[in-house]
Amino acid sequence: MDDDDVPLLGRLKDKLIGAKQDWARQGRGLTGAPDPKRRRLPPGQREVSDWPVLDLGITPDLSTADWSLTVAGAVEAPLKWSWDAFMAQPQTELVTDIHCVTTWSRYDNRWAGVTVRHLLGLVRPRPQAAFVMLKSFDGYSTNLPLDLFAAEDALLAHTWQGEPLSREHGGPVRAMIPQLYFWKSAKWLRAITVMDKDSPGYWELRGYHDVGDPWREERYR
Repeated sequence: MDDDDVPLLGRLKDKLIGAKQDWARQGRGLTGAPDPKRRRLPPGQREVSDWPVLDLGITPDLSTADWSLTVAGAVEAPLKWSWDAFMAQPQTELVTDIHCVTTWSRYDNRWAGVTVRHLLGLVRPRPQAAFVMLKSFDGYSTNLPLDLFAAEDALLAHTWQGEPLSREHGGPVRAMIPQLYFWKSAKWLRAITVMDKDSPGYWELRGYHDVGDPWREERYR
């Protein structure tokens, strides 16, 4: 099966998805007071101590033996990692906050994984490359600018709070892009396409912002 041929299998949470589309139409959660000075809690957010589970109603059951990551598109050196190849890369630990577009934030999440900058150094994006599309094993996708994907604290994470990333939170591997709303941090990551031109992902097609900066309240298009 080609990377672009993975269907949305299983029963989608139609009610939740419809509600989130309504939020985009209504501008739910917008305060009108963006703060690009980047205080710790972005406008319209509330701090939580748990980690809510949000998905499309599909939870891929992937072992590390089943998992792989393909990187292709506008790069000089496309690659495909197995789990062993992924774990053979330099490993980094980071502590970051999470900001979900559904208005919750969770502080001090401890991650381990491979930095996006290391990955990009291997594949070498072409000079015209400006965007990426992240694709998941459940059929989900999300787009973001390449320069934000390449942030110093962006990670391909396999561990959270010292434990392997759980299935419901995107294990074996998810993206972790802490400077953007968390829908940009795709769970169950299977492919990254580097692009010359922008193209919308799953929620972006349904009214959500192309970038998603929490401090600028970029929740919706």
